[in-house]
Order: sequence, then C-alpha cells, then structure tokens
Amino acid sequence: MSQIFNLPDVGEGLTEAEILAWKVAPGDTVHINDVLVEIETAKSVVELPSPYEGTVEQLLAAEGDTVEVGTPIIAVAGSSESAGSSAPATPAARWFGPQGRLGQAPCP
Repeated sequence: MSQIFNLPDVGEGLTEAEILAWKVAPGDTVHINDVLVEIETAKSVVELPSPYEGTVEQLLAAEGDTVEVGTPIIAVAGSSESAGSSAPATPAARWFGPQGRLGQAPCP
C-alpha cells in the first residue's frame, strides 16, 4: 500500500508553496528524513524530508506547480511491501507535530 505525503504547513501561516526541484524520482529508494523536494513559499525556500521509508512510486506535483497545503505531492510504497510484510510504513512523527507542521524533533 502506498503512503501519500501531503504538502505540510511549513509554519509561516502560508497556504501554498511552489515545487522548485524534486530530489527523488519514481523508483528511487528513500529513507526517513531523506530530502524529497525543495519548495518555495512567499517567505523562504525549504527542503522537505521524507516521513516514510520505501520506494518512490509517483510524483504527484510537477516542478513549477504551486500547490495548496494538504495537497498530495508524492506516493511512496512502504519498505514493508517490498519485504512481503503486510505492516504499513510508519511516518516520522518527529518531523511533523500534531497540526502537521514541519518542525524540529524534540530533544530526548
């Protein structure tokens, strides 16, 4: 089963961002916290880390597209699929807080 990663709220109160450059392509293997894409908001350029581990299935937004927060931007097949397990991939909760905002991981 694919894990869909939606454009997160990067915290600046902005509702959209432009896809500047994909750092991955379909078929690439990604690990949690690998950089997936570079986006630009009205205030900054941000690299988004992967909340999933697995294989990139599909890029759902093209470079140059302006997308709203919450819009699906990439599909990743969980690494558990390739291993034949039925357990779903787990998102990296430390990167996204309860409101889905990108942030720093809390210190242990």
